[in-house]
Amino acid sequence: MISTFYPDEYLDSPYTIDFAPYYESGFRGILFDIDNTLVPHGAPATGEAVAFFKRLHALGFATCLISNNKEARVKPFADAVGSGYVFKADKPLAHGYREGMTKMNTIPATTLFVGDQLFTDVWGAKRLEIHTILVRPIDKKEEVQIVLKRFLEKPVLWMYERKQRKPNRSKESRA
Repeated sequence: MISTFYPDEYLDSPYTIDFAPYYESGFRGILFDIDNTLVPHGAPATGEAVAFFKRLHALGFATCLISNNKEARVKPFADAVGSGYVFKADKPLAHGYREGMTKMNTIPATTLFVGDQLFTDVWGAKRLEIHTILVRPIDKKEEVQIVLKRFLEKPVLWMYERKQRKPNRSKESRA
């Protein structure tokens, strides 16, 4: 049951991911959370973010930002990086993810999701069977409600990381 919240991958930063192999394997769109995934909470798009999205688009990816924030926060960021966006997405509910995929003309099997929170970002994407990449939060300074979520995420991440280190005995016993 707790594995419902496990990401498909857990990496340090979206900026260090080599996305070319994902494209080669058939992924065509990437949904991104903004705050603490691409920039610290509330920060504008950085030069690094702009260059990053240019590289993704040059590879052939469509992109869409999906955020629970208001349009006043999301639109300027999306404009700066040249991406589509969904504001007030109500993550982890499905409609925001679906709207993002519609904007990118993708389906779950051809979509990646990159975000920093298990109980909103990852869980919502996994419910639609979108490949999820959890990244470490950029900034430790967060709003109170997010600090509470981080506290609750710790045991889930501990179990996830422990599972990742264990060899799969059921596969070994079949060999």
